[in-house]
Amino acid sequence: MERIYIGMGSNLADPAEQLRSAVDSLTQLPSTALVGVSAFYQSDSLLPGQPRYTNAVAALDSTLAPLELLDALQSIENGQGRERLERWGPRTLDLDILLFGDRLIDEPRLKVPHYHMQERAFVLYPLAELAPEDLRLADGRTLADLLAACPFVGLERLSHA
Repeated sequence: MERIYIGMGSNLADPAEQLRSAVDSLTQLPSTALVGVSAFYQSDSLLPGQPRYTNAVAALDSTLAPLELLDALQSIENGQGRERLERWGPRTLDLDILLFGDRLIDEPRLKVPHYHMQERAFVLYPLAELAPEDLRLADGRTLADLLAACPFVGLERLSHA
């Protein structure tokens, strides 16, 4: 089993409910156990004119291969009405593999650690609720270092899942 962290986000169709439904779906994944879910956080969209996002992080223990898990996550997204019309458009649900054990993955469909996560407070602060303080990414950076370089700005902690 490997510890995997999943970033979750939604800014359409009752975002908090979208995340709760996604958590329920994560518990149904084969060869996978849901270990924990962070609080929900709200933040402005990275692009102007979009509704605010609700974000969280889930921790899983799984024996699924990375691309198997990616396919399962995309199936959950599609089941919750995700439409891939534009890269940065609003969405009912976005599920991203942030970290997959201590692996560094560079596949056409999957990059782990997730690109730009080090710049996104809405990823790092929920992740810090679940990950050990001394978590080290495959590239050697620590979560503590990433947090120190990414202030808690523009985030509103809502509640636990």
